[in-house]
Amino acid sequence: MSHYLEFFKQFRTTFETTGAIAPSSRFLASDMAGPMRQHDGSKKVLEIGPGTGAVTRQIVKQIRPGDQLDLVELNDKFVEILHKRFDREQGFREIKDQTSIHNCPLQEYGAGEEYDYIVSGLPLNNFPTDLVGEIFESYFRLLKPGGVLSYFEYMYVRPVRKVISRGEENQRIRQIDDIMRHYTSLYRIQTDWVWFNLPPAWVQHLQKEKGSPTLVEQTASEELKS
Repeated sequence: MSHYLEFFKQFRTTFETTGAIAPSSRFLASDMAGPMRQHDGSKKVLEIGPGTGAVTRQIVKQIRPGDQLDLVELNDKFVEILHKRFDREQGFREIKDQTSIHNCPLQEYGAGEEYDYIVSGLPLNNFPTDLVGEIFESYFRLLKPGGVLSYFEYMYVRPVRKVISRGEENQRIRQIDDIMRHYTSLYRIQTDWVWFNLPPAWVQHLQKEKGSPTLVEQTASEELKS
């Protein structure tokens, strides 16, 4: 309960980067961690925006000896909570030596190796357009060829915003929609519908193909051709 209360407090004070009134449900968390369940051999996992650790709890169950888990969280209070969970809670504590928590924006995170799985809880629909583009570039920069990115967004939020918003806000939402459609049209392998969450959500699973271009690289190539 203390995690829920702290999450709501952060929602009130840092809505743009928190983006929800409560942590993800166990049903949403389970779907987010789903792709890594069938993995053979050791794996590297990156969770972005873990918050108080609702999805992390499901990821922790999939970490085996030889695996590596990295967490990137911008909110200082959430980082404090995550450290306490890895110090005190049994499932978390068992893999503490295989886990690193990084208190920084994703764009500033410089990993030495690429990841087999990236799980993101960032509230992308709240961000400026340029930042959403940078985040997707970072996702695919950090993902191994054949690796899977899993992220969620709340059902129908963006479509409704496209209809009811006006001016610069409408333009922002439409540009974010274009960025997401670019990546999902090229790389989406599955969409999960999660009704038992507040609010209900879609989980998108995207798989990076070997040699696949990012949006920036593709745009630059098209400009050269023209």
